[in-house]
Amino acid sequence: MRYKILTVDDSKTVRIIVRKAFKSYDCDILEAGNGVEGLAMAAKENPDLILLDVTMPVMDGVEMLTKLKADPALKGIPVMMLTAEGGKDNVLKIAKIGVRDYIVKPFKEDVLIEKAGRIIDLKPLSETPAKAKSIFDPADILIVEDKPAIIQQIQEGLKHTPWKIHGVATQGEAIDFCTRTPPDLIVVSLSLPEDSAFTLFRLVRTNVKTKYTPVFALVVKTETGQQQQAQTLGFSAIVTKPIDLTELETKMAKAMNLDTSQRYYAIEGDSLIMRLPENCSPAVIAEAATYLKPKFAEAVDAGHNKVVIDIHQLKSLHMGIIKLLFQAMQTCRELAMHFALVANPQIITECKGFEDTRGWTFYDSLDEAKANLGKASALAGVSS
Repeated sequence: MRYKILTVDDSKTVRIIVRKAFKSYDCDILEAGNGVEGLAMAAKENPDLILLDVTMPVMDGVEMLTKLKADPALKGIPVMMLTAEGGKDNVLKIAKIGVRDYIVKPFKEDVLIEKAGRIIDLKPLSETPAKAKSIFDPADILIVEDKPAIIQQIQEGLKHTPWKIHGVATQGEAIDFCTRTPPDLIVVSLSLPEDSAFTLFRLVRTNVKTKYTPVFALVVKTETGQQQQAQTLGFSAIVTKPIDLTELETKMAKAMNLDTSQRYYAIEGDSLIMRLPENCSPAVIAEAATYLKPKFAEAVDAGHNKVVIDIHQLKSLHMGIIKLLFQAMQTCRELAMHFALVANPQIITECKGFEDTRGWTFYDSLDEAKANLGKASALAGVSS
């Protein structure tokens, strides 16, 4: 839902500040220069929030507020009054007419956002709504854990990523961090004293800057009661101790809506390269399979008809990998793409031990595979 915010103020400067404050949120800013214009705009647009200045020419804020609350169609619109320091007591006197909050000029943008966020559900605009951020982009991850060894374990386990892992030990430190630099994801240990993990979660969700930030609960595997409480409260995911760091990384990437396809697929020159990593767990295979057909179709759409399936990093072969490779080759045939396989000697030997794969042809290097694909593509062009 895209909210409408009406700012009624005779100061163009204040209206500019308001517009600037809300520019990164999913809302429309409407403007009026006095109470008469404000009432007309409110009746026409039915805004979700009105920011109303007290002192204005033609019709001041108090008179507009009185007329607004007397109109059955408009009286339900929440109003936040804007006033100079000297008019603060006046606002408190007229609060009984129906003011949800007030803010004293001059004000900071983050204070305005925080107060407005208590009234309407402000949602930050996505920087790239059509495409998720890449797995190779930096991100700030906050770990709230009073056991330094756990923080160190996560930092060490994720050091291969571009993510910066920050560790704090208390709820207060976490709130301070979120105020300074809202993180992309938060992991909170449920073993923090006095249920402060759950208190922190509620505070994060009431702050407009972090209310949509993914929050993971970190809990001992046998603490089923805490896990159920976290699920009921609305934590984004549950991570159990001892921590499976590969699983944690996958969950984090998914929660942050990161495009992980670049781990496996890339256009290099005139070819699509499909690469499998050294260790292909079921989660890795599932992730690579999810992107397979879309990435192959995307390559064809961009004018590429050659695919190199590179498995030279693999340590060993298993049926999950074989099924994925069969899927890749079948997709190539369906899309009339030329393909070649690259593998190390151990994988080539293992393939000879399976009836379904012993007939596969492999190349020793990416360059060799690309060169032979080029020849095959040229011959196909001549024959056609």
